[in-house]
Amino acid sequence: MRNQTMRCRRVADSLRKEISSMLLLQEVKDPRISFVTIIDVAVTPDMRRAEVYYTVHATGDERREILAGLQSSAGFIRRELGKRLHLKRIPELHFRYDEALDHGFHIDKLLAELHE
Repeated sequence: MRNQTMRCRRVADSLRKEISSMLLLQEVKDPRISFVTIIDVAVTPDMRRAEVYYTVHATGDERREILAGLQSSAGFIRRELGKRLHLKRIPELHFRYDEALDHGFHIDKLLAELHE
């Protein structure tokens, strides 16, 4: 069981690095995708699905557009991952906005208001 967990983590780390690189180098040509940071990737034990957690400094409408761009580019990203990573199976990618930073900013704002 431990080896499977370690393997999932290694694959997830490789996916995160490669997807981040693709977005940073603007290899994904969708104009809706800009300034996206990949926070984490979680892979299921059977390696069929990967949740890609990202964040971006944008409003709600802009976030929805970016998510639509990421979802429409998922096939391209997956094909590129297949070329770059030597894996038997490239997981299906599902993008999820990570609200942890927003939550942290909200808490910082509340704390700052308390100290005023």
